[in-house]
Amino acid sequence: MNIRQAVKMAWKSIWGKKGRSALTMLGVIIGIAAVMTIVSSINGYTEKTMEQYSAMGSNLVNVSIYGGMYDEEGNNLSPDYFPGLYNFCNSIPDKVVGITPQDWCRATVVYGTKNTDNMNNYYWDENNNLVGDRPPELCYASDQYSTCNNLTILKGRDLAVLDMENYNQVCVMGYQAAQVFFGSSEPVGKVVQMNGQNFEVVGVYAPRFKDPSSSQMDNLIILPYTARRVLGGEAPSEFYVKIKDDLQPKEVIPLIRGYLEGVVDTRTGGYNVQSAGQWQEYMTEQMGMISLILGGIAAISLLVGGIGIMNIMLVTVTERTREIGIRRAIGAQRSSIVAQFLIEAAMLCGIGGIIGILLGTAGSFAVGQLMFHMTIYPAVWITAAAFSLSVALGIIFGIYPAAKASNLQPVEALRAE
Repeated sequence: MNIRQAVKMAWKSIWGKKGRSALTMLGVIIGIAAVMTIVSSINGYTEKTMEQYSAMGSNLVNVSIYGGMYDEEGNNLSPDYFPGLYNFCNSIPDKVVGITPQDWCRATVVYGTKNTDNMNNYYWDENNNLVGDRPPELCYASDQYSTCNNLTILKGRDLAVLDMENYNQVCVMGYQAAQVFFGSSEPVGKVVQMNGQNFEVVGVYAPRFKDPSSSQMDNLIILPYTARRVLGGEAPSEFYVKIKDDLQPKEVIPLIRGYLEGVVDTRTGGYNVQSAGQWQEYMTEQMGMISLILGGIAAISLLVGGIGIMNIMLVTVTERTREIGIRRAIGAQRSSIVAQFLIEAAMLCGIGGIIGILLGTAGSFAVGQLMFHMTIYPAVWITAAAFSLSVALGIIFGIYPAAKASNLQPVEALRAE
């Protein structure tokens, strides 16, 4: 018997008992669909996270300075380290291309009828559309904020050194924040109020993503860090330093630590300097662990499906004992019997794998839209691996029934009822 005949016989056996075959394939279908959905979702989440990290800027060094000097009212008395750190980083332009504080500000922003105090009632409707406005985030920064965060100016100008030196009350808006407050109107030159103080909008940043409404990262307002004189806030303690792309963070971190060692009083405070890329590595490691755990859970379903395949193939061997005896009596080789049952088991799992792939693709798409607001389709290698896994599962769990069938003695098989 050749392979073509074996495939025809296997298909005839599967199609002849459709209900039993469907129930047998169920474990494989669920397992393959679960594995594909999990892997695609993890990949989508990782891609989304890496996109956000990339939008925040690459080749960054994070500098944290913390102090323990407080007055009786709980106010932080730590000195303002930024001017010195700013000057130091700008004194090594062959290594550093930008430095900025990353200090968030709390203030009520008002323009016309728009008021951030009334923007906390937004929600997502049943179609995943945003209803209402989300309040923008306010950030104290330097003139090098856009350099550190890979931002470009769409309209107007960026913050300048003179804005900080002259205590100018100006701001640059992210693309989404400008849409919230001004819509289609021209924002540059307009004046908004922050805690009752007038701030002129001098520029608007270009959106970081293709869909500007998909991320809160463009819903921000950047202020000169000297604006804390009128809006309040402590001296900044978190900074981002962007180094040249052809350098490694480890080449610059010792220089920054050396500078801070001479200016930070470690008796009342301290500092920490590390590569911002460490968070990406940590996130990748965590997602890998989660993938293993979820993949292990899905693998249990595949194992159960494989056991179901073995069980039904053993039943098939019992049902077809006389057929096997007749074939063995007229000269069929043991190898042809093994091949017949292995092909049937592989086809059974292969069909289940195809159905599981279709369900997994639909599940990946649904998860991507609902959770990440992006389209996720399984990669080609995932689809190929899933199909190969399903076929291999049929072969592995079909070996024992096939071997049992081939070992039947013709005389005993012919006597079977």
